Amino acid sequence: MKQALPISLSATAWIALGMMAFAAASGLAFASWLDKDAGIFMSLVEAGMSWCF
Repeated sequence: MKQALPISLSATAWIALGMMAFAAASGLAFASWLDKDAGIFMSLVEAGMSWCF
C-alpha cells in the first residue's frame, strides 16, 4: 500500500485560502440572487428561459 505524500503547510494554507475565496464569492452571488430574484425571474420569462427553473 502506498503512503500519501505529505502536504506542506504553505500548500495547505493556499488551498484553504482558495476555498475561502470561493465560498465568499458564491455566498455573495447567492445573496445577490436572493435580493434580485423577481427581476431575474422576470427577465428569464421574457427571454423564454424560465422553464429551466
